[in-house]
Amino acid sequence: QVQLVESGGGLVQPGGSQRLSCAASGSTFSSNGMGWYRQAPGNQRELVAAISRSGRTKYADSVKGRFTISRDNAKNTVYLQMNSLKPEDTAVYYCNAGSLLLSGPYYPSDYWGQGTQVTVSS
Repeated sequence: QVQLVESGGGLVQPGGSQRLSCAASGSTFSSNGMGWYRQAPGNQRELVAAISRSGRTKYADSVKGRFTISRDNAKNTVYLQMNSLKPEDTAVYYCNAGSLLLSGPYYPSDYWGQGTQVTVSS
């Protein structure tokens, strides 16, 4: 079993920055990659960024150059640093424990955090 708890969401102005955190616990954490998804009203959940155990990363085209995913193995925590935020980044952000394949795709697991709301508005 894996438990994921997100934090760090809130209200931020366009152009601002925000960092999300996802604390993970459970026996499968060390064998899985991690990913951040988001879901806006009326949209399906989409992959934002993912990171493997070795540090390989994957980003959605819409956030490349603005968002950075990282992880702290000692704290079993994954982060999403979000810079130059836009109103279209507004969504509920979810942490996922999955696998980032060497060939590129990220395979999510059924382990999700509860979600944290990010609202970008002036």
